[in-house]
Amino acid sequence: MNRPTSLGILTVRPCCRMLVRCNSMLSRISSLPPIPKSLNGVYKSVSHRPESVVWIRKFGGWNRNPVQVSDVACKNCRLFFGPSFGAERKRGFRVFANAAPGTPEFNSGRNVKKNSDRGGVVRVTDVRFSSTTIEPRVGENGLERIYFQNLGVKPLIVEKELDGSPEVSNNDTPEVGDKLLGLNNDSNQKTSNLLDSEEELNKNVKDRTETVSNLEDVPKVREESVVEKEAWRLLHAAVVTYCGSPVGTVAANDPADATPLNYDQVFIRDFVPSALAFLLKGETEIVRNFLLHTLQLQSWEKTVDCYSPGQGLMPASFKVRTVPLDGSNEAFEEVLDPDFGESAIGRVAPVDSGLWWIILLRAYGRVTDDYALQERVDVQTGIKLILNLCLADGFDMFPTLLVTDGSCMIDRRMGIHGHPLEIQALYYSALRCAREMIIVNDGSKNLLRAINNRLSALSFHIREYYWVDMKKINEIYRYKTEEYSHDAVNKFNIYPDQIPSWLVEWIPDKGGYLIGNLQPAHMDFRFFSLGNLWSVVSSLTTPEQSESILNLIESKWDDLMGKMPLKICFPALEYEEWRIITGSDPKNTPWSYHNGGSWPTLLWQFTLACIKMGRPDLARQAVSAAEERLPKDHWPEYYDTRTARFIGKQARLNQTWSIAGYLTAKMLLDKPEMASILTCEEDLEVLMGCSCPLSTSPRNKKCSRNAAKNQILV
Repeated sequence: MNRPTSLGILTVRPCCRMLVRCNSMLSRISSLPPIPKSLNGVYKSVSHRPESVVWIRKFGGWNRNPVQVSDVACKNCRLFFGPSFGAERKRGFRVFANAAPGTPEFNSGRNVKKNSDRGGVVRVTDVRFSSTTIEPRVGENGLERIYFQNLGVKPLIVEKELDGSPEVSNNDTPEVGDKLLGLNNDSNQKTSNLLDSEEELNKNVKDRTETVSNLEDVPKVREESVVEKEAWRLLHAAVVTYCGSPVGTVAANDPADATPLNYDQVFIRDFVPSALAFLLKGETEIVRNFLLHTLQLQSWEKTVDCYSPGQGLMPASFKVRTVPLDGSNEAFEEVLDPDFGESAIGRVAPVDSGLWWIILLRAYGRVTDDYALQERVDVQTGIKLILNLCLADGFDMFPTLLVTDGSCMIDRRMGIHGHPLEIQALYYSALRCAREMIIVNDGSKNLLRAINNRLSALSFHIREYYWVDMKKINEIYRYKTEEYSHDAVNKFNIYPDQIPSWLVEWIPDKGGYLIGNLQPAHMDFRFFSLGNLWSVVSSLTTPEQSESILNLIESKWDDLMGKMPLKICFPALEYEEWRIITGSDPKNTPWSYHNGGSWPTLLWQFTLACIKMGRPDLARQAVSAAEERLPKDHWPEYYDTRTARFIGKQARLNQTWSIAGYLTAKMLLDKPEMASILTCEEDLEVLMGCSCPLSTSPRNKKCSRNAAKNQILV
């Protein structure tokens, strides 16, 4: 296969080939582009040798991946291999220096970076696309960019053929090699002469490295601790198989539990941290099987008292059952038995299941580069059915999703009916993920337009009306009520007396959060951890609001973390409020279960938010606290009391998502670049968009969105 390169036209045999040029022919390589400010403090420079730095750009954002370095022929020659995220074959890269902008050599490369100050260019080409071998190019759409910064040292350049090892092949054609490298027949002698200058080269390296203080050695792979090994053993023991293939993990695997209820089933939301742990470990089969089998369950008939919910509803859980084959008592077959809420306590449909499924589907594609799965007709149909259910027209005046109590992680009566923050954060994240995966064609244009409109309206609504800090609370305290106008400040007719007394003293001067719920004449001022954390992860909040949320958590560490991270909500409902709102629920007593209990599984979401905002130190502190207790307490589901001193009174032990949440948090801290499989960055085009028709309305009404930006209550 002929491909233009910066060195001429090359016919490449099926191999990985590194092409570099002689020391005398190299010019200074361009400098490394600045790292985005939002990632400062998160990622460190990787120094594979004193004179060079390598960064990998992946998924459109700056990420630092570990890069293996192999010696090739001489001390100062290196071949860089980028990790292929689950693929067995390593990827090699060819480095081309100083390709002139505007030339075919420059334009033909997959990744080019120009330095405007010095005019130098480095092109790094994935050698997979120079091979004549016939192989599927899974993940060809994924972006992989490597920028090589040379700090004043021009490496020696040789041409070697690699086939899984740095051994030199004797099959190279001398004519081709000499022509490409600009060498004559005595090229070997020239290479020998260059090697003689090694002492001078090393001296240059030493001088340069003394002026660079931020370069560090390549970090060694951390060995798993005893706690992590035990956690992995328990996680693998929780795996459920269907027809011989893994399809998920049970909610809990407590050997002492004689009545597991539905804890022996595979829950959609519970499996997400397990799936992430498996993906980060490279065990991807179970995640693929889970996604496809739950998709098949989506189309199953689901009824409660002769009424069928929407077609796009995903099950809350499923169980693998063994039933007789065609009525025979000798032959049996395995079947999947889903629960869409018909058997759940309270008969509540799991709204969050479909949202988590979309989020996990996108993460799977980003880790494995198996985008063919997302493009399957049945998968595309499944995504559209979920979105059609969520985007359906109704009576609501707001872009938020209206749900009943108990339709998410808090699956019991806790006063979150209406527009709970957790659902809105997952809803926004799922819309962002789905927009990336939906194939654009005539049949999907209207859906994509609806997604963009909803994203724009939803982000504004949450940022404007759900956010509270000291300034906002003071504004609410001074609200006028019973306003009737298009320009009303108190749009939801919130009464200032609703501000709880605990909040006045609890809210810090620097920090804020998103309230738990908003409805006419009602604001739920409780702090809900999952909703706030996932708002940070998905960029539902502004960068300033995201930073304020973490500041609040740090300031109120004893209240929200205590002796075991992380409070599901704060504060707990107590006394008469508990009796009225929960119906005197004996499981949701104050500071227990969903009513202010502490859930270790929230560790991975907290870690994800901290990494995104450049605060991994907070995550390490939380993981360290959990690591001390979880193994001793046998990985309970939740903890009770205000400071999480007791294991939950009805908590199952060996709770799978407590185990998986810990493992996922640890691996994310080890590989912070992998956080990008779940996070979303700001989309300014969507945020600034406004699709309402008020600008052309004959009633001369103003768009409340623009009016809200100009409203300042004095």
